[in-house]
Amino acid sequence: MWPRIDDLRTLELGDPGALRTRLNGLVAAGEKTATAGRLAEYEEEGEELERVGERMVLVDDEIRPIGLVEITRVDIVAFIDVTSAFSDAEGEGFVDVDDWRRQHRAFWRRVDGVEVPDDELVACIHLRYVGPYPTE
Repeated sequence: MWPRIDDLRTLELGDPGALRTRLNGLVAAGEKTATAGRLAEYEEEGEELERVGERMVLVDDEIRPIGLVEITRVDIVAFIDVTSAFSDAEGEGFVDVDDWRRQHRAFWRRVDGVEVPDDELVACIHLRYVGPYPTE
């Protein structure tokens, strides 16, 4: 039996639109097995960090459930210490970890209006796609 959506936190990847749709597709295809977030953003929003074993509802732009993921690992590292293995696990086709850094800095500048310094702490979240969320 699937958990009720009201009993789980949601996972909103990227920002609404084409990016979120693409990222959700990569998760469902098993190609995206990690995501990152600025630790400061968790604190600013009063949001709990994901926990190993936690199941979360993957949602679309309208916050409708589309899948279920399970958190398999959580690491807190300085932005500059994110590894190439992690950037590969994000499954987004980064050329290398430097490309991952450039693109994440640009995303956070665009979405959050912040410049991410090398020493900013980042939550590196590893996940496993459990399956599509039932519609009934």
